[in-house]
Amino acid sequence: MRQNNDSRRAGRILAAAALAVLILSALLASTVFAAEPIKGRWFLELPPVDGEVELSLSWRRGRHGHSSSSFDLPLADLRGLTPLEGGTEVPVHFEMTRDAGALVFDGHASVTGGSGRFTFSGNSAFAAEIESAGRGSLSTEKLYSMAVHDVSRAFIRDLAALGYARLSADDLVSMRIHGATPEFIRELKALGYSGLSADDLVSMRIHGATPEFIRELKALGYADLSADDLVSMRIHGATPEFIRAMKAQGHERLSSDDLVSMRIHGATPEFVRELAALGYERVPADDLVSMRIHGVTPEFIRQLKELGYQDVPVDDLVSMRIHNVTIAYVREMKSKYPDLSPDDLVSHRIHNRR
Repeated sequence: MRQNNDSRRAGRILAAAALAVLILSALLASTVFAAEPIKGRWFLELPPVDGEVELSLSWRRGRHGHSSSSFDLPLADLRGLTPLEGGTEVPVHFEMTRDAGALVFDGHASVTGGSGRFTFSGNSAFAAEIESAGRGSLSTEKLYSMAVHDVSRAFIRDLAALGYARLSADDLVSMRIHGATPEFIRELKALGYSGLSADDLVSMRIHGATPEFIRELKALGYADLSADDLVSMRIHGATPEFIRAMKAQGHERLSSDDLVSMRIHGATPEFVRELAALGYERVPADDLVSMRIHGVTPEFIRQLKELGYQDVPVDDLVSMRIHNVTIAYVREMKSKYPDLSPDDLVSHRIHNRR
């Protein structure tokens, strides 16, 4: 008898707990939509190009809530809008329905384009799914962003299957905007890049560290570069073309850091060629960068040669430039002291001797 009472008591507790969860879920979902739907303006470029149109959306709510975006999408995504004929504007009504919510458009359009107003309403079921998955609470504004950029259930499922099951709504939107798609992630995995963060993936997409770029670098002997290395190389223009040009100048084994530093400071293949013509062949990458930083130009070297300073070591050239041993100063000192070495010139300059 006692066991039956205990069982009934346990059942009531479980039922109460389940009811509490349902009530909490309903409250969470309802808070998302307590605000008014988002209303704004739309502008559409027509006619479609390759089946796609350019849609611009903008809205403002109070002082801080605002958004403006333009993007291409298939005409078929705008349900109710069909290709128009003639130059006369006609009333139009169409919708764009996404998993995160729906945008309803009203206005006028002609064969060249259209404009009007839209209203966005979020999908409470989608919001509840996102929140229950631990991705954070969703405002109407976030739902709008997810809808506009088509952060769909399928997109989220595909990312989760690849190991990205705990991404925030902001990460999901950012990845969608910049094209860090499941296809992109799969290509990177095939090239040995697994477990990259959402920030890494987005950064690679923004700066063009594509699978093709990675394959080209691998073919040139640059395997197992980090995501940061790849992005840095793309940002600073350490391209496969630059690497090949440097290889042609005798620099076969430059590191990724060397390549980036050379690009930042302008140690170009042309600079290397000019130095080689002056007798400075196979100058190490660090020295090339130092020469560029301190202004040891081919012209400076040529003028020193004309004054009798042949084959001055790179360190001495850099020291001369650091201490402002100019060509004019060299001429002046040579007229007084014909046998001064580069070290002497630097010492005299440091101590302001004339």
